[in-house]
Amino acid sequence: AKLAAYEGDPNTVNALRLLMLTATRPGETRGARWAEFDLDAALWIIPAERMKMKIEHRVPLSTQALEVLRTMQTLSGSRELVFPSPTYPSQSLSENTFNSALANMGFKGTATAHGFRALFSTVANECNWNPDAIERQLAHVERNGVRAAYHRSTYLEDRAKLMQWWADYLDGRKTN
Repeated sequence: AKLAAYEGDPNTVNALRLLMLTATRPGETRGARWAEFDLDAALWIIPAERMKMKIEHRVPLSTQALEVLRTMQTLSGSRELVFPSPTYPSQSLSENTFNSALANMGFKGTATAHGFRALFSTVANECNWNPDAIERQLAHVERNGVRAAYHRSTYLEDRAKLMQWWADYLDGRKTN
């Protein structure tokens, strides 16, 4: 609700919304490039070089995430970056932008941008979604070497359903 009412920079507001809707890491969202998105397929393909574990990550996009991206097309669609800095448009939003915006919304000391990932994981697990699908959505790598060698599913179809459920869940919290 506070994000919907926040009157900050539109790039920051929309980037925070996409961050929440995708459970990606803040740096992945801040550095998002238009070339990574297939809006027709509702898919964001983050290249390995931009990922913490250096493995390509496919992120299914909810209708709400697609709405954010379509809004951003009118603001930055002619640029490389989806969320350019308002001060330096050839650069992404700064590393402190998200947490500063959260502080301005009254969350200083109680929430961080990276914390949305924990919120997503906690709520999805409590609502009995497949833990493996949740971990894949978070781009976590299987730590059990034997399991990792054999278990290669990406759960993309399940994650698409999960992310639409998550987006709807977040929308339901706007009025609570």
